Amino acid sequence: MIYVLDTNIISAILKGNKLVRDKVQQAIMQGNEIGINAISYYEIKRGLLTNNATRQMQTFERLCEGSRILLMGSKDVFDTAAGIYAELKRAGKLIKDADILIASIVLSGDFTLVSDDSDFQRVAGLKVENWLQG
Repeated sequence: MIYVLDTNIISAILKGNKLVRDKVQQAIMQGNEIGINAISYYEIKRGLLTNNATRQMQTFERLCEGSRILLMGSKDVFDTAAGIYAELKRAGKLIKDADILIASIVLSGDFTLVSDDSDFQRVAGLKVENWLQG
């Protein structure tokens, strides 16, 4: 299984959240992979660069070295995103475009998203776990 970390989960790791770090280690020890989606990579990197957070940048780079970076390199990701957008818009439950793109990356790969963002519950078929909750 591949667990894809959302921005808020990566932030928790960078802030030293023991519960999340333990969950990441447990997932890896069970033979699972950790993935970082392109949107979260961008959101974390821009924040660290803006704040000149060099120590956290080193931690983030180490996390990335041991993780699969999931890019938006296929038409399927954007087709899936467009479908999610249309479905949520019709239902009056639209979420941010960045979250739609994250959901589409996860759905396209049949991965599991790890997030503390309840907006993802609106996306049909998306598997979500929250590692910030015990």
